[in-house]
Amino acid sequence: MNRISVRTPAKINLTLDILKKREDGYHEISMVMQTVDLCDELEFEEREIGIEIECSNHEIPCDSGNLVYKAANALKDEFGIQKGIYIKINKKIPLEAGLAGGSANAAGTLLALKKMWRIEATDDRLNEIAKSIGADVPYCTKGGTMLAQGIGEKLTKLKDLPDYHVVLVKPEFSISTAWAYNNVDIKNIKQHPDNEAVSRAIEYGDRAVIEKNLGNVFEEAAFKKYPELAEIKETLIKLGAKGSLMSGSGPTMYGLFDDEAKAQLACEHFRGIYDEVYKAKTCHQLIKE
Repeated sequence: MNRISVRTPAKINLTLDILKKREDGYHEISMVMQTVDLCDELEFEEREIGIEIECSNHEIPCDSGNLVYKAANALKDEFGIQKGIYIKINKKIPLEAGLAGGSANAAGTLLALKKMWRIEATDDRLNEIAKSIGADVPYCTKGGTMLAQGIGEKLTKLKDLPDYHVVLVKPEFSISTAWAYNNVDIKNIKQHPDNEAVSRAIEYGDRAVIEKNLGNVFEEAAFKKYPELAEIKETLIKLGAKGSLMSGSGPTMYGLFDDEAKAQLACEHFRGIYDEVYKAKTCHQLIKE
């Protein structure tokens, strides 16, 4: 097997809570995450030596700073793989958007190369490698509907989220994860998301409770600096979204729709304002070959 192609989906946060800052500098978090079928496409071709990456988006580095490179290199180091690899990335997921596009690419690389190189590794070992690459990568190796805790590596599988059409709106600016964390006063968070209520509602398929309890502690500071994010959220609701939230550290805002026609109209509305607007659906399969 010397060629593999995979599609790696974006994720959205249904909840995102910060519990404390740890002594190692990381933050203890608790969040419910969900994959959506907005996907990047990755092609892998075996080479004699080295790691070569080509990307459709020229803003993305193709050197050792790329999470895909780090994932391939981590597997080579961990399992003594001598073969090389050429990886072509066709980006569809927007950059610096709070949608874990880079983490999903890294996760897809781990799983694709594990298969290509016939690596025998336990889930725990692969999870440790994923964790060393980035906090969202362990989740992205699983996908679907998950409660993530710790720094994101402690994963609990939840029942599949009821199906939704998802409209994603990414404004022209970006918000760095570091800025988001630095601007949250952890001791004075006004309202923590109710992860237990959301997890329970997912178990019972209770859409109304899920929609009512979407929550992200990064929103307050982000909305204060970028008021248009709050306006996007309000407009999504007015256009028929059953719930709306900022994903991750932002700035992408999304709306959950149970009516595809309304989702399409919302998409068309925002495409008249922003360049990066997407209509997707919730999905439960991570890597599609």
